[in-house]
This record gives sequence, structure tokens and C-alpha cells, in this order.
Amino acid sequence: MDQYNTAPVRVTIGDIACTGEEVITPSGRAPIAGTTWTFTDMSRTDRTIPAWAIVLTVLFVWFCFLGLLFLLVKEERTTGWAQVTVQGRGLMHVTQVPVNTPMVVMDLNSRVNYARSLAFGSG
Repeated sequence: MDQYNTAPVRVTIGDIACTGEEVITPSGRAPIAGTTWTFTDMSRTDRTIPAWAIVLTVLFVWFCFLGLLFLLVKEERTTGWAQVTVQGRGLMHVTQVPVNTPMVVMDLNSRVNYARSLAFGSG
């Protein structure tokens, strides 16, 4: 393969880029055919009562007991990262992508599945 051949990038995952023929990482380049992809979700989603709801509950509980309804408000917060590993001939690279919503996790998983399909279709 010519080193100056610049095929269009089809998908990027963190600092990994995939064309139809190769995987490009900071660790080097390798043909995409035969690569193995691993996706690990290391995020965590917590459901908590927001601080403003607690404050409003304390303020309005004295006027009427309807203020207790503010305690039913829940807020979801996602923290952590997703880890993507690609292994191929002469290449092993791991990237960790920070995530802040479950949708970002699903998007990264879809990107890895697309890269897997490129690796399978190139062989």
C-alpha cells in the first residue's frame, strides 16, 4: 500500500480513525482486515434528587404538605468513560473516551460495531 494513499476516513473512535483499508492510531497503522475490536463500557449512571428540589421541599413543607412532591424529582448523571481496544497485525492500541450521557455510550458502541463490519468486509 502506498504510504501517500489517503483514503477517506469512514469512522473515528476517540483517537482511532478507520478507512476502508486501514486503521490509523497514534501507535501506528495496520490493515483493517483481521483486526479485533473490544468495547468496554466503564460508565456509571446515578439517579439522585437535585439540590434545588430539596431546597424547595424544605421551603414549602411548612406551607402545605404538597412541598413533599418535590422529592419525587429525579436527575440522572452519567460519569466515566468507554474503553476501545483495537488489535491487528503489528498493532495494539487502547483509547478511553469520556462519556456524560447513555446516548454517547450507545454512539461509541455503534461506531465500534461499524469498524468491526469494515474489518470483516475487507477480508
